[in-house]
Amino acid sequence: MPLSAIGPRLILRRLRQVMASPQSAQDRLDEIVRVIATNMVAEVCSVYLVRAGDILELFSTVGLNPDAVHKTSLRVGEGLIGEIAARGRPLNLADAQSHPNFAHRPETGEDIFHSLMGVPILRNGRVVGVLAVQNETHRLYIDEEVEALETVAMVLAELIASGELIDPQEVHEGTFAQGIPPQMDGITFADGLAIGHAVLHEPRLEVMQLISDDEESETARLNEAIDTLRLSIDNLIESPFMGQEGEHLEVLQTYRMFAHDRGWVRRMIEAIETGLTAEAAVQRVQAANRSRMASITDSYLRERLADLDDLSNRLIRHLMGLDVAETVVMPDDAIVIARNLGPAELMDYDRDRIRGVVLAEGSPSSHMVIVAKAMGIPVIGQVAGIVGLVDPGDRIIMDGGEGEIYLLPTADIEDVYAERIAARKLLEQAYADHRELPAITRDGVEISLNINAGLLVDMDQLERTGADGVGLFRTELPFMVSETFPRLTAQKELYEGVLAAAGDQPVTFRTLDIGSDKVVPFIEQPREENPAMGWRAVRLSLDRPALLRYQLRALIQSAGGKALNIMFPMIADLPEYLRCKEIFDREMLRHKRLGYEAPSSVQLGTMLEVPALAWQLDALLPHIDFVSIGSNDLMQFLFASDRSNSLLTGRYDLLSPAALSFFKMIIDTCDRHDTVLSVCGEAASDPLEAMSLIGLGMRNLSMPPSAIGPVKEMVRSMDLAQVRSYVTTLLHSPDHSLRSKLRDFARDHGVQL
Repeated sequence: MPLSAIGPRLILRRLRQVMASPQSAQDRLDEIVRVIATNMVAEVCSVYLVRAGDILELFSTVGLNPDAVHKTSLRVGEGLIGEIAARGRPLNLADAQSHPNFAHRPETGEDIFHSLMGVPILRNGRVVGVLAVQNETHRLYIDEEVEALETVAMVLAELIASGELIDPQEVHEGTFAQGIPPQMDGITFADGLAIGHAVLHEPRLEVMQLISDDEESETARLNEAIDTLRLSIDNLIESPFMGQEGEHLEVLQTYRMFAHDRGWVRRMIEAIETGLTAEAAVQRVQAANRSRMASITDSYLRERLADLDDLSNRLIRHLMGLDVAETVVMPDDAIVIARNLGPAELMDYDRDRIRGVVLAEGSPSSHMVIVAKAMGIPVIGQVAGIVGLVDPGDRIIMDGGEGEIYLLPTADIEDVYAERIAARKLLEQAYADHRELPAITRDGVEISLNINAGLLVDMDQLERTGADGVGLFRTELPFMVSETFPRLTAQKELYEGVLAAAGDQPVTFRTLDIGSDKVVPFIEQPREENPAMGWRAVRLSLDRPALLRYQLRALIQSAGGKALNIMFPMIADLPEYLRCKEIFDREMLRHKRLGYEAPSSVQLGTMLEVPALAWQLDALLPHIDFVSIGSNDLMQFLFASDRSNSLLTGRYDLLSPAALSFFKMIIDTCDRHDTVLSVCGEAASDPLEAMSLIGLGMRNLSMPPSAIGPVKEMVRSMDLAQVRSYVTTLLHSPDHSLRSKLRDFARDHGVQL
C-alpha cells in the first residue's frame, strides 16, 4: 500500500512520539527508520549522515545488514547516496542497480533491492545526511511519497542538529547541496585576509516545533500572519515618506505581488495538511524554493525566488511574534555576514573581536567600507546568496585580495591561508620598522602622508604608522553611536583627547557629515529619492545651526593654545562656506569675550566633493586656508554614479582621462593661489591611484592607517619626474580607463605597488 493511502500525517504523529521519548538519539533514529519503513511499505529504510571529510556513514537501517551500520561509508558524490548528497536533490529510480553511479557495497546485502528513492537531509542549504527507502520490485515512487520523505527529512535534520548523534562541530563541516559551492566569489571592498567564525547580522530563526495535530489552528495562524505581513508591506508602500514614484516603489510593489501569490500560500497550506506547524510549513516551502534557486541560471528568476525567500523569513518572524533580531553572541574571531551594513551598525560590534565582513550586496565606496578600512577590517561584498547559506559558527576564510570566500574550508586550505596571514603580518611589521623613514620620492620630493580617523582610539595609529598627522577626523562617528545629541562637555572632552594624542602633529577636524547612510538617532531623516545628494552634511548643519554652533564651540574650547584646523563638508558654492565661516567667527568672538584661551592658530577649509565648486575656486580660495578633495563623493557626482548601487560598481574609474583631467584642473587652480590641497578620499589609500595623483601634482594625502605603509613604499620607489611626464601624456587618451597602462608603467619603472 503506497503512502498516499495512509497520509503523511500519521507518520509525523508517530515521529513526534518517538522524538519525545527518553531513549538515546541512536535508539530514536532506529525507531524513526522503522516507522518510515512500515508506513511506506518499504523493505529497506536507511539513514546516512555526513561525517568530517565529506564522508557519508550508514547510521541506521531496516532491511539491510545491521552489522553494516557505522561500518559502511561512501564519499559525497560516490554511488547513488553520494550523488543525492552532492546534488542536494531527490533521486527516484525504478532500477537503481542499472544507474551508472550505482556503487555496490556487498556488506550491506542490498543486492536483491531494485527500486530506490532517496532525499537529502538539508539544514539551511547544507546537506547533513541522506534518507533512502528501497524495494525489491521495480517501481517509481509517486510524488506524494517523495514530498512526504522530504518532510520527514526535516524532522531528522533537527535531530542531527541537536548534536546527540554527531558532534555539532562535525555537523558544521558537512557538505553543500549542488549549486552551493564551498568557494564563493565577491568583490573586494576592503583588502585583507581573515580566518574566523560566522556571525549572522540578523540571526536565522530556528523553528523548534515542527509537528502539529491541529490543522485548523495552524492554518488560521498562517493566514493571520500572512495578513499581518501584507499589511506591513502595504503600510510601507503607502507611507508619505516613500514619495509617489521611483524605482524603490516598483521594487516594493513587486515584493507585495509575491506576498499575495496564491501558489505560494497554497503550498504552505498543503504542507500544514501533512501535519506540520505553520512555521515548519513555511520553512518546508522555503527549502523547496532554495533548491529551485540552485538550478536556475536566469538572474531575474533567481531574484524573484530570493524575494520569496526573504518573505518566508519575515513570515516566520511574524508567526513567532518576533520584531527585533536576537542579540548577537560574538566569538573572538567573528566574521559578520549580512545583506548590507551601515557604518553605525558596524561600530556596534566589538572591534577587538571582529575579523571581517561579508556582504551579499553593498558598494566598495559606501561609508561603512570607509569605516571598516579605518578599523583595519577586510570587507568582501556582492557575494550572492551568502546570507542564506551560512550558519552561525561556521568556519570561514576571507581573501580580500582576490574577493574570495571559503565556507567550511578544508584543513589544507586553512593551512595555506594561515601561512599567508603570517606573511602579511611580517610585511606589516616591515612597514612598522620603516615608519620613521620620510615619504620622499627617488628624485627628492617630499609627500605628506596622513591618516583618516574617527574615534579617539584611532589616534594610536599616528605613532604606529609614522604618519605626519590626521588629515581627516570624522567627527560624526561618535554622534552615530549616541542615542542623544552629545553634550557640549562630551564633545569638548573628545576633541581635547584627540589633540592631546596628536601632540605636535596637525589634526584636521571635519564638521558633522550626517545624512545619507550616516544616520543619527536624534535627528529624524526624511525619505529622499537621492539621499547622497540630499539633506546631509553642511546642508543639514546650516538648517540646524545649533548643531554646527555647538560643535564649533566645542572645537574652539578644546584647542586653547593649540592649532585648530576645521573643514566643512559638501560645500557646493561660496555663500555656503561664508555662512559657515560667519557662525565660526561669532563663536570665536564669544570665546574671546568669555576670556578663554584662544587657539594658537586657526585654519579653515572646505571639502571639495561637489563638482560645481571646482569652477568657483578662483572666488573661493581667497577666503579659505586649504582644500581637501573627498574623492568618493566627487567621483559619484562627477559620473552621476551612485556609489551605493552595486549595479554600477566598477563602471567608472578614477584612473580615467576624465577624472584625472578634473583632478589636474583643481590642482593647477590651487597652485596658482598657493592654497594647500590634499585628498582624503579612498583614492589616497590605493598605491596606484596615489602614484597617479602625485604625478599630477598632489603633495598631501590622507588615508586609512593600514594604507600608510604600502603608499610610503610606493612613494620611496618612484621617480616623480618620470611619473609626471607619463601621466600628463595620458590625459587626452580616449580610453575608458588608464589603470592597466599605469600599472604596466609602475612595473616597468620599479614602482612598488
